[in-house]
Amino acid sequence: MASDEDIEFFSRELESFIPDRVFDAHAHIYQRDHSGWSFEGMPEEVGLAEYQSFIEDLHPGRLAGALLIPYTQPTIADGTARANQFVSQQIGGHASYFGDFFISPDDDPEWVRQEVLRLGLHGIKCYHTFSETKPTWEADIPDYLPESIVKVAHEEGLVITLHMVKSRGVADPSNLHWIRHYCQSYPDMKLILAHSARGFQPAHNLEGLPQLTGLDNLYFDTSANCEPMAHQAIIRHLGHEKLMYGSDFPISHLRGRSLAVADSFVWLHEGNAVWDTAFGKIPAVLVGLEHLRSLKWACWSERLSDSAVEDIFYNNAAKLFGL
Repeated sequence: MASDEDIEFFSRELESFIPDRVFDAHAHIYQRDHSGWSFEGMPEEVGLAEYQSFIEDLHPGRLAGALLIPYTQPTIADGTARANQFVSQQIGGHASYFGDFFISPDDDPEWVRQEVLRLGLHGIKCYHTFSETKPTWEADIPDYLPESIVKVAHEEGLVITLHMVKSRGVADPSNLHWIRHYCQSYPDMKLILAHSARGFQPAHNLEGLPQLTGLDNLYFDTSANCEPMAHQAIIRHLGHEKLMYGSDFPISHLRGRSLAVADSFVWLHEGNAVWDTAFGKIPAVLVGLEHLRSLKWACWSERLSDSAVEDIFYNNAAKLFGL
């Protein structure tokens, strides 16, 4: 899917920045019938082999492992079961690939434990669209990640990938309360806040993250966040050891970027008129490339050493997952 502009962008902006080994801490594989996803230029089934091929567009020759996350929607019958089974099948026999188990908030916690172990998965994935709160974008964390399931994650030593919602992200008092409560009450659970704490508006990270220091089991993945300051806020307030690169594949292979505005954010995509300017048409590059450049700028601004950059791209995840 890489265009000439993508290849030139990578050569100019990223070739000398991305380390030799990359662990992708947030990537989705999927089948259309259990996800509802269909992406131009991609097959309707994207398993491990297809993911490994497409991700070469972002960091060729560097992939050394990944956390693969299922995706489904509440309107799809048996979607969670089929999505979880698909991820389990794809990671089987691959020591450097790990998988999350997609939950619904009304799942029986003991059944979740049993299924995670049966499928050989390593973590929990929740999503706000399964909440009964309307609109789901304003759901409290327990509405889609019940404490009873967090307790299972603690007892089994699982990770949890959390895409929090609410309009002010990690600056929201309810989100801050539940993140601290879950991390402090369940220390053997490892909580990963996706999209650099959903800091698509970095002002929320600057406001909220100082209130989340001192939590040993709190981590972040950078997935698809194109705002350098979102990553910088994590590095400065909690340390680069807590940050892991994530592509958010297949979102990484759309074209455009996230952009902070006002007290929120917007997504620029190929259909936006902003690409046609007075001085010419701007060719949009892959979201994953824009995201990687934002991470480069954050590392440069925080004056990270080469070894610290290697930590973000591989070593932090390797330690977390026991590679």
